[in-house]
Amino acid sequence: MDFSLDSIKAQASAAINELLNYGEAELNYAGASNHNISKLNPGDVVVIGCSTSRVSGYHMGTHSTEDIAKAIMEAVLPAVRERGLFLACQCCEHLNRALVVERACAEKYGLEEVCVKPALHAGGAWSVRACEVFDEPVVVEDIKSIAKAGMDIGGVLIGMHMKRVAVPVHAENDKIGAANVVMARVRPKLIGGARAQY
Repeated sequence: MDFSLDSIKAQASAAINELLNYGEAELNYAGASNHNISKLNPGDVVVIGCSTSRVSGYHMGTHSTEDIAKAIMEAVLPAVRERGLFLACQCCEHLNRALVVERACAEKYGLEEVCVKPALHAGGAWSVRACEVFDEPVVVEDIKSIAKAGMDIGGVLIGMHMKRVAVPVHAENDKIGAANVVMARVRPKLIGGARAQY
C-alpha cells in the first residue's frame, strides 16, 4: 500500500468530497423523497477525528506524524471552507476528545472554550495542525452533538459529536493510508407509526 504524503492527501480529498456530496443529488432533485440525510448548509459543522499513527500503519497514539496531519488538512480544509462549513478537529483521548474549532464557530453555537493547548502526544498531530491553520482557533470541551457530517480516520470515535440521527455513509473511499475511514451524515428523526407519511 502507498503511504506517501501525496497518496494520503489524494485519499483524504476523495473521502471528504464523497462525504460532503453524499446524497446531495437526491436532495436537490425536486421530486425526491430522500429523508436519509440532511442538507449541509453554510455554518454547519463537520467533525473529523484522525489518528495519524493509524494512517501510517502503527497503533493509535504511538507515531503521531505532523506531515500526515498537514497532508490531510490540506485536502479537507479547503473543501469544507468552500461550502461555508465549519471544521471541528477532535483531539485524542488524552484531552478527553475535546475539539479545535474556529472562534466564529464557538460563538455561533455557544460553545465553551477551555484552557489547553494540544500537543503532539496530548491532543495529537491532527489537533495541533488545526491550531496552526485555523484563522482563530479555540479548544472547546464538546460541540454539543451538533455535527451534521463526520469522518473518523483510524477509529478515534467521533460519534459523540454527531447530531441525531447519524446515518453511515457507505463510502468507496474508506481508507486513508493504513487507517480505516468511517463517515456519517445525519437525517431528521422519523416520527409516527404505520400511518405516518414522509
